[in-house]
Amino acid sequence: MITIQTTVKNSLQKTWDAFVLPENITQWNFAGEDWHCPKATNDLTVGGQLNARMEAKDGSVGFDLIGIYDEIIPHEKIAYHFEDGRKIMVTFEKTDDGILVTESFDPENIHSEEMQRTGWSMILENFRKHAESMH
Repeated sequence: MITIQTTVKNSLQKTWDAFVLPENITQWNFAGEDWHCPKATNDLTVGGQLNARMEAKDGSVGFDLIGIYDEIIPHEKIAYHFEDGRKIMVTFEKTDDGILVTESFDPENIHSEEMQRTGWSMILENFRKHAESMH
């Protein structure tokens, strides 16, 4: 698994809401300025689905990112898997510096591990910025 982290300087509740509410997911779930997430739905229940549309702003390419939830511990942990079986785990931990958000994920076989780490890190950084902007 590849593991990445960020620390969000906001409350646990705001950080959680930034991560799970569809209206927030569309604000941060993309890796670069030329991409966006125009829509998202999220059924945050075991067996429920996260569906986030990710596409290039020019419309040239896009895909639906679909995750199926395996475990949810509110304000602590989210575990889900993609349709191809790859697993993802996200944890939220209160620290003296803020909320430590840790994402661990199974890499896919198309892109290099470094490219995947970079892309997921860019998305997590967008998330941190958005979560910190919430009041």
